[in-house]
Amino acid sequence: MHIVLASHTRIPARLYGGTERIILWLGRALSERGHVVGLLGPAGSSWPYGPLTILDPHRPLEAQIPAQADVFHSHIGLDPDFDGKACQTVHGNAAGAELHRNSIFISADHARRHGGTVFVHNGLDPRVYPEPDLAHGGRSLVFLAKAAWKVKNVRGAIRVARRAGRPLEVLGGYRLNLKMGFRLTLDPNARFHGMVDDAGKAAILGRAAGLLFPVRWHEPFGIAVIEAMYFGLPVFATPYGSLPELVPQHVGCLSEKAEVLADAIRDIGRFDRAAIHAHFRDNFTAERMTERYLDLYERIEAGESLHPARFKAPVVSQPKAMLPWTE
Repeated sequence: MHIVLASHTRIPARLYGGTERIILWLGRALSERGHVVGLLGPAGSSWPYGPLTILDPHRPLEAQIPAQADVFHSHIGLDPDFDGKACQTVHGNAAGAELHRNSIFISADHARRHGGTVFVHNGLDPRVYPEPDLAHGGRSLVFLAKAAWKVKNVRGAIRVARRAGRPLEVLGGYRLNLKMGFRLTLDPNARFHGMVDDAGKAAILGRAAGLLFPVRWHEPFGIAVIEAMYFGLPVFATPYGSLPELVPQHVGCLSEKAEVLADAIRDIGRFDRAAIHAHFRDNFTAERMTERYLDLYERIEAGESLHPARFKAPVVSQPKAMLPWTE
């Protein structure tokens, strides 16, 4: 099969790029299965798995689909009325959006909230990470997200870590942040690392005790969560969005209450790191993701629609309201 993936950002990403890494790993896994995998992406992209077509942002996306494509897989949207053999993965929250009939979401909750039924969980390529040491216990907790986004709740993570008596490593943020107003975090229990590359992130996750992920929105997926699982880290998070389907009881604790998460961290020794890593291997590798996408590609190539018709995601009454968090 000749599959063309589409991205509006450069592949590969310079530092941390969640969607960009998913596209790269999907392309690699498809190529290793013998498929021709093209990329429609911006200038500066590097793509070893098939033809690279430079995306022109001033032209309609659908007019740039290479003629030889059997299936076109967009990660940057798709005209809801486009009638070709194509699909799109919706990576973010898109309340009120008009969606193509072949829209794919990234968790069951994500699909449900948008009025859809089809989803594929993201998956990581374990080959880009060092072998995890599942025997050590670790001391620090890790926060891995864009700390400048209030919905990611870095302040809540810092307070939970302090209550639990453990230091916190913040990946994806700075102590002084001027991008979204003036924010200065003085707590010495939190160490800020800024934006880190894969090697730096792996070094910190590999020696950590657990992941703190107390988001205050409906998380569409949460790549940081499955990265932590790869290293055998238990996950302490809020029960929002995809997280209940990613984090069963033997993998972590979900609560919107800071004290409940802190209590679970105090009892962190009850979690089996090898079992957490096995949960990752069974569910969230790039191979598993690719198998699921291939099933959908085959249905689309055969002329089947993933949903009966185009549809509109429900409108959220208070789109900027943060979900409950109790300290």
